[in-house]
Amino acid sequence: MTDMDPRQIRAARALVGWSRDELAAAIGMAVRTLARLELGETPYPRVATITAIRTALEGAGVEFLAAGESAGPGVRLRKVG
Repeated sequence: MTDMDPRQIRAARALVGWSRDELAAAIGMAVRTLARLELGETPYPRVATITAIRTALEGAGVEFLAAGESAGPGVRLRKVG
């Protein structure tokens, strides 16, 4: 999945307490489409789709970590202050 692992999307949603419905609504996407992305059923998602997901979750305070920044791809909440 482009530059984001499906597990990162699920973990990021959990960190900010968003349901799949809430994230899908925030980015104007069908819930089923988001579910397929999170389950890894969409091997080549559109860049615009990944960008929208990433932007929404980063706006909520999530930082995405590349494999080189941790043991593997990950997420964390941004430090405040």
